[in-house]
Amino acid sequence: MDNTLAALSKAADQARGLAIDAIAACSSGHLGLPLGAAEVGAALFGQTLNYNPKDPKWINRDRFVLSAGHGSMFLYAWLHLAGFDLPIEEVRNFRQLKSKTPGHPEFGETPGVECTTGPLGQGVGNAVGMAISAKMAAATFNTPVHNLFDHKVVCLAGDGCLQEGVSFESIALAGHLGLDNLILIYDSNDVTLDAMASVTQSGDVQKRFEAMGWDTQKINGNSISEVIAAYEKARSATSGRPQLIEAKTLIGKGIPEVAGTSKGHGEGGAKFADSARKGLGLPDEKFFVSEEVRAYFADHQKKLAAKHEAWQSVYAAWKMANPEKAQILEDGFAGNYPDAEALLSYIPAFSPDKPLATRVSGGKALIALAQKLPLVISGSADLHGSTKNYLDGMGNYSKETPNGRNLLFGIREHAMGAILNGFAYYGLFRASGATFATFADYMRPSVRLAALCHLPVAYIWTHDSVGVGEDGPTHQPVEITAALRCIPNLDVIRPGDAEETAGAFASAIGRNDGPTALILSRQDLRALEEIPIATRREGVLKGAYVAIREKGDLKLIIMATGSELQHAIDAAKELGDGVRVVSMPCFERFDRQSDEYRESVLPASCRKRLSIEAGVSAPWYKYVGLDGRVIGINRFGISAPASKVMTILGMTSHKVVTQAREMLES
Repeated sequence: MDNTLAALSKAADQARGLAIDAIAACSSGHLGLPLGAAEVGAALFGQTLNYNPKDPKWINRDRFVLSAGHGSMFLYAWLHLAGFDLPIEEVRNFRQLKSKTPGHPEFGETPGVECTTGPLGQGVGNAVGMAISAKMAAATFNTPVHNLFDHKVVCLAGDGCLQEGVSFESIALAGHLGLDNLILIYDSNDVTLDAMASVTQSGDVQKRFEAMGWDTQKINGNSISEVIAAYEKARSATSGRPQLIEAKTLIGKGIPEVAGTSKGHGEGGAKFADSARKGLGLPDEKFFVSEEVRAYFADHQKKLAAKHEAWQSVYAAWKMANPEKAQILEDGFAGNYPDAEALLSYIPAFSPDKPLATRVSGGKALIALAQKLPLVISGSADLHGSTKNYLDGMGNYSKETPNGRNLLFGIREHAMGAILNGFAYYGLFRASGATFATFADYMRPSVRLAALCHLPVAYIWTHDSVGVGEDGPTHQPVEITAALRCIPNLDVIRPGDAEETAGAFASAIGRNDGPTALILSRQDLRALEEIPIATRREGVLKGAYVAIREKGDLKLIIMATGSELQHAIDAAKELGDGVRVVSMPCFERFDRQSDEYRESVLPASCRKRLSIEAGVSAPWYKYVGLDGRVIGINRFGISAPASKVMTILGMTSHKVVTQAREMLES
């Protein structure tokens, strides 16, 4: 062990050197964590974590999440030393264009990076989502003789992460669920960016975690032997609780001029790079890694590869004994879900006789899909009774029932968003989560990251407009749908009846390249029988379609989404020939269609265009053009029965007819 500690100690100092050189070269970055927590990295990547750098997607690897993503050179240095496909040239190119070492870790850009972190606290929630995923995977696929999933999820977080509310929500849920496969290492260096941590916090972190159902340890994080011992204790714990290791470290260790101060957090210490390198015993050669350290990690890779090979033997035997489960597992990790067209066949047609809120038809569609797709799971932020997405007969996830497919997040929208991303990063389950649309902004940072990372997450946001009625303007999300449409790569779908809702859910579950927002009504909506069922369903997949075609020459196009589509149709009936109705449930999907298709729906020759939607009007002007008009709601709502609110705010067929006639007569 002494030889191991000596080699790891050298590796820690050389990892410090890599961070100093990379950050000094680009005069940008954060030195504090890579230098202060180097011994933690040495213990994890050089001794305790189970991984295989030659197979970075091995499904039973330990997941390491750097929640404090500003310290990205910590992760890049250790991935390089550990043998991942991150050559020294990429370390040299830190923060440069098209490098594999961006300023904050980005999922899909760098082998070994498990999730995109940057906004503090998100990684903690991601790690909780991964830990739940691992528990569900073990419950679903392990057998008494084949232990496929027994890995840990390890998260390194700092004071900034733990001060953010999203981490508090996630930590509380993790403790309640008894996620004993989760180890959180708290880089406790007593410093935040602006000042010493004591300026903004005075709580006892260990007591806080213990109160939320965690086991805790406190160690010297600059002692490799203490980190290893604490990790082994946490890994082998039998308490059924998640594990916190508070690692006291010296921020910026290795640069005496800034170590232990807030100046050590960022790149401020880079100007002392040359003297720091000498103090660490490094030669003049920049980006130096000794042959001794290379040899240590080469030998460690062999040990890790042997563990990987032993697991593969277990997997082969399991696969032979469980071919159907193996197909489900492999398809899940590969993202091999049926496409949206195929998924539509899983959802029975709805009765046209009974009006349904799209939150209700959405729940029915989700259950139909979940019955066919065993890796589809769903959750709600304490609103299943209102969001209607509970998977009947499929059980609730808990520490006693880890195979349950309903997630009860409690009133924790922030955490729900980050945890859903954790499921998507894990890569096996297709997850969705629900709350009221007016609370979508609680989740917005997570949604933005899901869109950035192309994660296949579905957000079920109900009570979509002033149709909420009596709950009043605090719960009437007039601006939310428009705001969500501003997020690149987020599909925002607002269906107009039950069959469009079927298309919306098929689109969401069948999408592999990004998240989908499902914007659903509280109030009942009639079945739009004027439009064939197949047209409604398949039209959603294209984002927009001709719902009612004009008779004779085209004079006016009326566009609508959601509960206002019925008003557009009713208005067209009254207006007579020459009026086309276009349903536009998803702008983003429509914009991805071919020029020919978009022209067939919205021909450029027809400049008289009118739209109606119970929300702010701004997003519609790209479609109505300079000659068009938008009927929207550019104010907050009213506390009154829904029908009265809709009428007062102009969400009626009468308003459409009035506006249309003015346009036709002009």
